[in-house]
Amino acid sequence: MRRTLLSCALLLAAGHAAASTAWVSNEKDNSLSLIDMQTLQVTDTLPVGQRPRGLLLSHDNKLLYICASDSDRVQVMDVATRKIIKELPSGKDPEQFALHPNNRWLYVSNEDDALVTVIDTETSKVLGQIDVGVEPEGMAVSPDGKWAVNTSETTNMLHWIDTSTQTLADNTLVDQRPRFVEFNPDGSQLWASAEIGGTVTILDVASRKILKTLTFQIKGVHPDKVQPVGIKLSADGKYGFVALGPANHVAVIDAKTFEIVDYLLVGRRVWQMSFTPDQRQLLATNGVSGDVSVIDVDSLKVTKSVKVGRYPWGVVVTP
Repeated sequence: MRRTLLSCALLLAAGHAAASTAWVSNEKDNSLSLIDMQTLQVTDTLPVGQRPRGLLLSHDNKLLYICASDSDRVQVMDVATRKIIKELPSGKDPEQFALHPNNRWLYVSNEDDALVTVIDTETSKVLGQIDVGVEPEGMAVSPDGKWAVNTSETTNMLHWIDTSTQTLADNTLVDQRPRFVEFNPDGSQLWASAEIGGTVTILDVASRKILKTLTFQIKGVHPDKVQPVGIKLSADGKYGFVALGPANHVAVIDAKTFEIVDYLLVGRRVWQMSFTPDQRQLLATNGVSGDVSVIDVDSLKVTKSVKVGRYPWGVVVTP
């Protein structure tokens, strides 16, 4: 009996040790909230730079990159110690960024300067600055590392950067105020949200031609409130999820047919999303209601709301 109890205790301890952690940036509190994904409780709050927004993990999950927008810097936190270990020369007002598959080159959109800054994260040196449209925001790097794509909110364009030369190669006109871009898992498609346009544009990467433009209609929600921002595409190629801002819903899209599957009611002013490592749950940050919605991906149900700091914006999850 004693051996059985000990075995159970060890199994529980191992399960707890393996629990993943969600990291949430709180714009108005200049902090990160940490959520234990086993208990769905906030376990820690960490001070960071001013107006933290975009969050990004290194490919080995050892480092957390933080866009401290009003501090004009990208902070680098050691995930194990939860300490800021250095700051990178990001340029003015960094908001979103993307990491090259080489785990070194960080592409940062500088909203106030109409630039994308490329930083070598190992040497902390700026490799280049690329002129793009007015108010650059969204940033993504293709899985093969060939393309970095930036969105400009005022110019209403996607800017295709050739990473071999760090130069601008092409531009694609999309709907008003594009806010976010995401490559699908095999890199054949690029999904781009347009906040004021109320659409998501899906492009073929090889030809850079538009495959589909998605629109959204939610019963009881005025069309002006449907403002797509964050996008997440499941690794199995089954679903696309789109945060619809003040519509307070996440749209679920069949990633193969591009049909709308469902709309999930979440908190107020949903911003960004992140999968857990096993992709069984999706987290959505809700800026105005100050919480994080937990979505069960299999059932497509919102199962929990976790209160965090003021105006949560970015979210990532470590194993």
